[in-house]
Amino acid sequence: MKFIIIASLILTLTACGDSDGQIAINPISVSPLETNAPNTTYSPAFAGQTRANGVRTTASYNSTVLTTNLNSPWGITSLPDGRLLISEKAGTMRIVSQTGETGSPITGIPVVNSGGQGGLLGLCIDPEFSANRMVYWVFSENISGGTVTTVAKGRLSSEETTIENSEVIYRANPAANSTAHYGGRILFDQTGNLLVSTGERSGIATRPLSQDVDAALGKIIRITTEGQPAPGNPQFSDADALPELYSIGHRNPQGLAIHPVTEELWQTEHGPRGGDELNLVKPGANYGWPTITYGIEYGGQTIGAGIQQQDGMEQPVYYWDPVVSPSGITFYKGNRIAEWENNLFIGSLSGQHIIRLIIVNDRIIGEERLLSGENQRFRDITQGTDAALYAITDQGRLYKIDID
Repeated sequence: MKFIIIASLILTLTACGDSDGQIAINPISVSPLETNAPNTTYSPAFAGQTRANGVRTTASYNSTVLTTNLNSPWGITSLPDGRLLISEKAGTMRIVSQTGETGSPITGIPVVNSGGQGGLLGLCIDPEFSANRMVYWVFSENISGGTVTTVAKGRLSSEETTIENSEVIYRANPAANSTAHYGGRILFDQTGNLLVSTGERSGIATRPLSQDVDAALGKIIRITTEGQPAPGNPQFSDADALPELYSIGHRNPQGLAIHPVTEELWQTEHGPRGGDELNLVKPGANYGWPTITYGIEYGGQTIGAGIQQQDGMEQPVYYWDPVVSPSGITFYKGNRIAEWENNLFIGSLSGQHIIRLIIVNDRIIGEERLLSGENQRFRDITQGTDAALYAITDQGRLYKIDID
């Protein structure tokens, strides 16, 4: 029976394409990759929602540390010429070449509150960067009443020494007296509008605002480059709903990526003790926090009614218990390493590795953990213009992962 299961799995993975245009060709184990005890006895909503079988890359690849000179990097994106623009938590940006030469700090960025989980967070460049040199970023800002997740933009000077005419375009109100759970990822969608993740700021008082459509906490928002609600945003039934909302019910979402084939939005978020999530984000959908969760409080207490499913609330495509602390994510595009095509790569903080997930028909059928021996907190990952993967760590490293 065990042989039949293994043979069936390998045949499925080597012979079957899927709706995403992906063909996986990896040997896979019938054993779940995660072997540590979970924090709860909660049951998944469907088979394969957690503890996927292990998968192993068969192609020969290598990882190289390009630099160790970064200072708590948080976000990474590619410039058109292949160099990498990186944000650092304390409030600076730097440009790093694909061989590791690290530029001086870029000035002109508004002051950040870098306490706790705050600072200069995710960043992206304008699709027309070659012509307009515009950069967009998220940061934690001090305002009256506490701190907020804030979106700003500015022009990278021709000398690449400063951000010119920086301006705040959006604040995720209300403010909170907290330095945790800012969310903080940002990217452009296919229509030229911005998608931004915001956290619910961690406190018991602000946590329920994830479910309130008149608050911007615990949400994915979709705005124009001027910070206005983007055309075509979903309509919520509440007349007081903020028009910039795209999805609700999130805890601390730190990963956003658009699938290269389906163009669907995928998102990772930190759960409590157990219950880290990977979600396929649908416009107007509710992802449940804190009403439903696969985790518990850090002290062991049940959260809310202790339920994991409720009508009108979306299930995560995948969850981790114990947690791995998923942060930045990217899809692998192209077939330089053919078996990675359209796979999702996730930076893991507490897990200290890079997660690779094989997705078939919006389900996870295999999980691999890369660079687990490096003992690094992987904060963000992107694919460069040369098709290699580039990952940054809290400890200040920049890795390049590419074929031998």
